[in-house]
Amino acid sequence: MKQILQNLGNGETILADVPCPRRGSGSVLIQTTRTLVSLGTEKMLIDFGKGSLIAKARSQPDKVKQVIQKIKTDGLWTTLDAVKAKLGTPIPLGYCNVGKVVEADTASGYAVGDRIVSNGPHAEMVAVPQNLTAKIPPAVTDEQAAFVVVAAIGLQGVRLIQPTLGERIVVSGLGLIGLLTVQMLRAHGCQVLGIDFDKKKLELARQFGAETVDLSEGQDPVKVAEAWTNGVGVDGVLITASTKSDELVHQAATMCRQRGRIVLVGVIGLNLQRADFYEKELSFQVSCSYGPGRYDANYEKMGLDYPIGFVRWTEQRNFEAVLGLMAEGKLIIDPLITHRFNFDDALAGYQAVSEKGAMGIVLEYADENADTTKQQRVLKTGKTSVGKTSNQPAVAFIGAGGFTTRMLLPLLPKQAIRKTIVSSTGVSASHAGQKFGFENVSSDSSAAMADPEIDAVFITTPHNSHAAMVCEALEAGKHVFVEKPLAMNHEELEQVAESMQRHPEQILMVGFNRRFSPHSVEIKKWLASNPGPKSIVLTINAGAIPADHWTQDLKIGGGRIIGEGCHFIDLARFFADSPIVSHHAVPMCGSDGRLGDTVSIQLGFADGSIATIHYLANGSKDFPKERIEIFSGGKVLTCDNFRKSIEIGGKGKKKTSSQNKGHADELKAFIDAIGSGDQWPIPADELLEVSRVTIDVAASVHKTLASFS
Repeated sequence: MKQILQNLGNGETILADVPCPRRGSGSVLIQTTRTLVSLGTEKMLIDFGKGSLIAKARSQPDKVKQVIQKIKTDGLWTTLDAVKAKLGTPIPLGYCNVGKVVEADTASGYAVGDRIVSNGPHAEMVAVPQNLTAKIPPAVTDEQAAFVVVAAIGLQGVRLIQPTLGERIVVSGLGLIGLLTVQMLRAHGCQVLGIDFDKKKLELARQFGAETVDLSEGQDPVKVAEAWTNGVGVDGVLITASTKSDELVHQAATMCRQRGRIVLVGVIGLNLQRADFYEKELSFQVSCSYGPGRYDANYEKMGLDYPIGFVRWTEQRNFEAVLGLMAEGKLIIDPLITHRFNFDDALAGYQAVSEKGAMGIVLEYADENADTTKQQRVLKTGKTSVGKTSNQPAVAFIGAGGFTTRMLLPLLPKQAIRKTIVSSTGVSASHAGQKFGFENVSSDSSAAMADPEIDAVFITTPHNSHAAMVCEALEAGKHVFVEKPLAMNHEELEQVAESMQRHPEQILMVGFNRRFSPHSVEIKKWLASNPGPKSIVLTINAGAIPADHWTQDLKIGGGRIIGEGCHFIDLARFFADSPIVSHHAVPMCGSDGRLGDTVSIQLGFADGSIATIHYLANGSKDFPKERIEIFSGGKVLTCDNFRKSIEIGGKGKKKTSSQNKGHADELKAFIDAIGSGDQWPIPADELLEVSRVTIDVAASVHKTLASFS
């Protein structure tokens, strides 16, 4: 199928061939019939992409600070590589989609063929979570329904300003959202004053029942508003404009009455003046997209609706309300449409984004059979491999996210034949497949597992899918490389262990890359002169991750000890070179420790060695992220952030390099082991041991946190 993508690095807008997305549980698969180009959001992304690196930096000063911090801790070249990879990954454009249901869960209430609106992108097929969809009434055309999502943005602003019958409300900025907002306010029984420079938009606002202020004629909005309200001041102002200036909010405050309301829907400068708000006790609120539920993963991705008795208007219910207005003829769409393009000519449509007077740009999709090539989940890239020997395993990657494309694929040994790469939407797989030379790109992991030509599978998906995919791959006769963690609980780990026992000929590798770092290998060599017990201290300045990040979700990411702490339990096991016989975890409780990601872990080993792992999320980014200290035989061995290692107290050995956490060496070890049939890069008992201890430690942490609260 075809989809529109935007490259933020070079500004190129692409009509790309990508696999049909895979519909997950709770989602709806839709064959698109119409989409609407957003002049605001999409033009902003296009302009950002076309800007120079300096322009990009100026537009995002907070991101620049993060880059500078990363340079300090990880080094210049590592940071530049991360920035280039981030900017070079195309992103989908669009969020106003109309189409017909192709697949849906039985409980969704949708039947195949139903017309629905969603916030899906510009693509021939889209998979959208159920709570971000709404059924279209018969009286509403597909073209009209394409405006539902942008109208819902305006509607949420209207709800926040809480208009009542007869109130006088100003709409500042008469773009697409502004003109839709004018109509919705009129439907509420409000008097409306619209402000803009564009005469055509002002004329439309008057057609929809608003009074207007023509800024191109030099009219003063404040004086007009004062006359309009007989000197009382307006009840509220909805700002739907986009400008870097903060004049609009000052203007809005000046024209408001005592205790008036201002709601920001657009994007403007926000250097607020206290006096503007203090003297009149004005309220100011920023509206969040389509309404309650936006950016809440439980609502949008997990499908958990808010009870209507407590949250009357959610994203989905706002969609439905807009559709109801359209069906009743109270929201007029046709005059807002300035351009129509066939989807195959969509790139020409993006040229129209910059045209003066452009507003509603509708993309029309060919009405073809949904069971044709649009639903293909495996696409050929045109790249083919030549020859194959036992030392050249064919590999598939399940997962094509940032870690995969930045840390693994660039370092994958050349002898590995790149067969198939998979992602759920197909977009990231399509980009990575072309960039790294895969023969197939896909959204179907089961097809890759079943492909007899594939020898090994790399699993880099969200943590909760790891164990099941490992078992599936082993049962399919594949060697497996899985990013940590191997499993999220003992039941999953037991299932993996049973699959390993049934298929001892298949190599299983977990992405514990740090034990393969040249620094770790060198330190272990230095330790060889003293085979006695060691005291190991690992200090991990992990940094804070928000509570709503997927890795913090215990059901999806397992929490940071499961997801990342396992790295350092494995590293301590590597240095001690002895089985773990005891473990104890002490989490910091409350405040910065409430998420269970600020923990001190003590390990005891069979040879008498001890290890303390300080995994800390409450430190400064100015401090190095990872530090190793090993006390042994009168010497202290240190490693700072896998850039510099020093022996203190012996011969003073040193090792320095650019940051190297071992990813290249772990990949080489895995591919070499497949080709040679040698022993596993990490012994099976160590993989299971480290995973078991990690699961126990995480359980102990959360038990302590629960008792504290």
